[in-house]
Amino acid sequence: MPVKVIFEDLGIIDYKKAWDYQEKLHQEIANVKSGKINKRKVNRIIFCEHPHVFTIGKSGKENNLLINDSILDSINATYYRINRGGDITYHGPGQIVGYPIFDLEQFKFGAKNYIFKLEESIIEVLKEYNIKAGRYKGATGVWIKPDVKGGLRKICAIGIRISKYITMHGFALNVNTDLKYFNYINPCGYTDKGVTSIQNEVGRKLSIQEVKKKILKHIINEFEIQLFYF
Repeated sequence: MPVKVIFEDLGIIDYKKAWDYQEKLHQEIANVKSGKINKRKVNRIIFCEHPHVFTIGKSGKENNLLINDSILDSINATYYRINRGGDITYHGPGQIVGYPIFDLEQFKFGAKNYIFKLEESIIEVLKEYNIKAGRYKGATGVWIKPDVKGGLRKICAIGIRISKYITMHGFALNVNTDLKYFNYINPCGYTDKGVTSIQNEVGRKLSIQEVKKKILKHIINEFEIQLFYF
């Protein structure tokens, strides 16, 4: 039986506002599960874009941010240490960020399968643009030419938090992203691997709304969900 999920598109939103909203939704589901509030438990998936921002996970290394506060100000970017896994990444205009707030007990699988299904959804999206992508052993996310030495580059980062079997944070797919912002960091802590975007791979700018529809389609298929619109 499909799991019910509400979809909400927040458009372009400040990172901290989106993070606070995730925390609110996560807590609400946790309160329903524990019986603290009497309300129907509903999973949520949020899509958005952020103004220029660098975020670093709870185990990330500060020195993977390669610039100081004055340069951050000059490039109109902000910086947050947050409570997801993983190291440092960049979010900005032209990048689709997805935040599933899912109760994995409803889906009846754990963190490993959850990440696998997120990656698989993006891999299937990229196939629609004739981009061959896959996984890279020992790392999360979706990579281009994962089996070709010297050609490896990341196109989608994944960093999550799971508490009480409820997920938050999620994926960031580079669509029309300004890739120069990745030069200010060691993306995901790597110093020897590249970053790319769909635009960079296919040589043209894409419709963000078109890509969002494709992502939703494949998430619905992979996770076997019944989607409702907020």
